[in-house]
Amino acid sequence: MAESASTPRQSCDALVIGSGIAGSVAALTLADQGVDVILITAADTLTRGNTALAQGGIVYTSDEDDPKTLERDILTAGWEQNFGRAVRFLCRRGPQVLRDIFLDKYKIPFNQRKPGEWYLTREGGHSLPRILYCDDHTGRDIMIVLCAEIERHDKIRVLTRRTAIDLLTTQHHGNHLDFKYNLDNRCVGAYAFNESTGQVETIMAKSTLLATGGIGQVYLHTTNTSGSIGSAIAMAHRAGVRLMNCEYVQFHPTALYGGSRRDERRFLVSEAVRGEGAVLVNARGERFMPGYDQRADLAPRDIVARAIMDEMLHSGDDCVFLDLSGIKHDVTTRFPTIYEHCRQIGVDMRRDLVPVVPAAHYFCGGVMVDNHGRTSLDRLYAAGECSCTGVHGANRLASTSLLEGMLWGYSAANDMAARMPRNGTASRRLSENIPDWVSHGCMQNEDPALIAQDWANIRNTMWNYVGISRTEKRLMRAFSDLRKLTKDLQDFYHETVLSKSLIDLFHGSQTAYIVTQAALRNKRTRGCHFRAD
Repeated sequence: MAESASTPRQSCDALVIGSGIAGSVAALTLADQGVDVILITAADTLTRGNTALAQGGIVYTSDEDDPKTLERDILTAGWEQNFGRAVRFLCRRGPQVLRDIFLDKYKIPFNQRKPGEWYLTREGGHSLPRILYCDDHTGRDIMIVLCAEIERHDKIRVLTRRTAIDLLTTQHHGNHLDFKYNLDNRCVGAYAFNESTGQVETIMAKSTLLATGGIGQVYLHTTNTSGSIGSAIAMAHRAGVRLMNCEYVQFHPTALYGGSRRDERRFLVSEAVRGEGAVLVNARGERFMPGYDQRADLAPRDIVARAIMDEMLHSGDDCVFLDLSGIKHDVTTRFPTIYEHCRQIGVDMRRDLVPVVPAAHYFCGGVMVDNHGRTSLDRLYAAGECSCTGVHGANRLASTSLLEGMLWGYSAANDMAARMPRNGTASRRLSENIPDWVSHGCMQNEDPALIAQDWANIRNTMWNYVGISRTEKRLMRAFSDLRKLTKDLQDFYHETVLSKSLIDLFHGSQTAYIVTQAALRNKRTRGCHFRAD
C-alpha cells in the first residue's frame, strides 16, 4: 500500500524492519492473515537491499536429492558447528514452503526447460544440482514479484527512508513503575528516523521483526549494499538481546576486481559460474585449487577465499582469474548481468580471463533465534541475514541464504500472527507510558570529512585485523582501536543533532566492535573464523 502521511507517532499490529526477502515474505504472510503491518526501509524503494543482488539462486530439491543429503552438505560446509534442529527444519520444510509460496502462489519466474520442469544448477559445497535460478539475477526477480504484491496489499503500510534507531522495550522505555519492576521485558516497537522530515518517529507495535540484512559495509571490500552496517545487531545488543556466532563472517572468493571506487561495493561474480564449469587460475594461467582441496574449485567458500589470498600473497599479484572456457552454456545468456559488468571494465567473458578477489559477503552470526524466529526478548523476532538460526554454523553453504530468509520470514510471521493479542494495536496505558524520542544533541557540528574518516578507520581496521586471516595481536589491536572509536562516537552521538549518516556510523562502529570481541573470544579456527596463530 502507498506510504501514509508522516506522523511522529504511529501504531500497528506488526512492525517489520527491513524489506529484503525475509522482511517482505513476513509482511505478506502477516497481512494475508489480517494483521495490520508497517514495513519500514531505509532506502527509497523496497528493492535496494542485498536480496536483489543475489545472482546464483535458491536451494530447492531434485529427484535424486533428499533432506538428509542436503543436511550433510550444510553440516560439512558449516564445519559441524551448525544447530542440528535448525538444519533439519530448513532441509525438510524449506523446499515445501518454497514450492507453496514461490512456485505455486507468487510464481517466481525461475528458469524452466518446459512448464513445471525446472533447470537446476550446482554450486560449491553441494553434492548435486538442486538450485533454482533466474539466469544470474535470481534475487532481483524474486524482489520484483514480492514488491508488487506488497504494494497491492491494503494491510501493509510501507514507510520508506526510515532508519531504525532503537528498539522500544517496556523495561527500558516504560515510564510507569509497573513496567520497571516487572521481570518480564518485551519489545513494543522502535524509534525510526524519517530522513525526509528529520523527525524521529515512535512506532508502537505488538510484535516487531528485525530483517535488516548483513554487516559487509564495516569492511573495506564487500559485495553488500550501503545499508549493510549491522543495525539490527547494534540495536539488539543495546536492548540486551542474545547474539550468536558474530565472529563468523563469510568472504566470497570471487568479487570482480577493477572498475569500483573504494567507497563502492564490489560486484559479485556468482559461485554458479564455477558451478557451470569455470575454474580459478593464477596470472600464469595455472589452476591452483586442486592443490588446496579435493573438491577443487567447488570447495566451500572459506577454503576457496583463503586459497586465493594465499596465492596472491605468494605471487604478489593483485588478483587471480576465472577461466570460463569450460562452461558449455552461452555465457551472454546464462550470465547476462555478470557479462555486462565485465564488459564495462573491458573484459569479454567469452574469451578473456575474469579478474577476481575475495570480499566480505555474508554474516553467518547475528541475533539468536529459534525455528519460529523468536529472540530472547519477548515479542521481538528476527529473520534473514541479521539473525542467527544456527543453519550456517561456521560457514554458509552457497544459495542457502535466500531459502533461510524465506523460510524464517514465513515461520516468524505465522508465529507472530498466532500469538497476536486481539485487543487494539497497543494498550492505552502502555502507549501513554512510552515517551517520544527526546534529542539531547544541540550542536550542528556534523562534518562529512570526519564521518568519512571514521568509516575509513572502521573498514581498514576490520579488513586488516578482523578479516580472512586473524591473529591474537591483530584482534587486540582492532579491539583497542574500535573501543576508543566507539566511545568517542557515543559522546559525539549524544551531542550532535541526529542524522541518517550519524545513526549509520554509530551502528556500524558498534557492530564492528561486537564482531571483534566475538573473534577474540573464539581461540579455535572454524570455517570463516580462521586463526593463523
